[in-house]
Amino acid sequence: MANNESYHVPVMLPECIDALNINPSGVYVDVTFGGGSHSRAIFEKLAPEGMLIAFDQDQDAKKNAWEAPNFKFVAANFAYISNHLRLLGIKKVDGILADLGVSSHQFDEQERGFSIRGEALLDMRMNQNGELSAEEIINEYTEEELLRIFRSYGEISNARKLVNTIESARCSKRIKTTGELLQAIERCAPKHKEHRYFAQVFQAIRIEANDEMKVLEDFLLQCEDVMKPGGRLVVMSYHSLEDRLVKNYMKRGSLSGKIEKDFFGNVLKPFTEIVRHPITASEEELERNNRARSAKLRIAERDGK
Repeated sequence: MANNESYHVPVMLPECIDALNINPSGVYVDVTFGGGSHSRAIFEKLAPEGMLIAFDQDQDAKKNAWEAPNFKFVAANFAYISNHLRLLGIKKVDGILADLGVSSHQFDEQERGFSIRGEALLDMRMNQNGELSAEEIINEYTEEELLRIFRSYGEISNARKLVNTIESARCSKRIKTTGELLQAIERCAPKHKEHRYFAQVFQAIRIEANDEMKVLEDFLLQCEDVMKPGGRLVVMSYHSLEDRLVKNYMKRGSLSGKIEKDFFGNVLKPFTEIVRHPITASEEELERNNRARSAKLRIAERDGK
């Protein structure tokens, strides 16, 4: 079963598979199917009695699925993992993999509007049927709403100047394309750091359009209930906001990072970290795939017997 690297180049594929510590007879979930590379690698390690469930809300991703008695594709957002596993009659799983990055396909398909390169409609919806597009955010959000997303999700230092510039531009005409947005905000970007700045702006808009932080929070909080004791949670993030949530949940048992202890002073948390520090891509992989540069892989094991 060949990997579909024309759709998405998988990041840290061997590391992710090793981290899952796969039991051939176990039940595994890939909540970010995409091109299916990680899923195929998991599936190849399963016996006929094992099971793989893959989630993806992007309609394009479903084309990469295959038919097998022990493989199920769920065309849904992974924020609803518990409900869909229940519908499939699965109470507990042995491992969950989440690769939180935007797929190569989504970046490369310019009409989706994810990339700062080329000209495309401002869209950025991972679910093409989603209600909120990047165009609506840019043209209809209030000044305070725009400030919130650029400060929180883009960590942009001159967010006020950026918002004022967008407001001025949209007063003249509606900003409909990625090129129009980039042209409007060009003077806000620090000299010689334009590419990084524009990437941060697009990241903030994309996170808002897809409600990515809330989705990640909801997903993490369900992992405790659906994971068997000894099961592995493997999460790969690509920016500090995601990584902070994952780190807090795995290390401290809460999304905020607040530690709760029992009467005896033991930290109350459902998972134990397998690695204290995130795994990053090798130099060899970075030479092949520059998109792996920001990836951080964290691994935790479900407590209990």
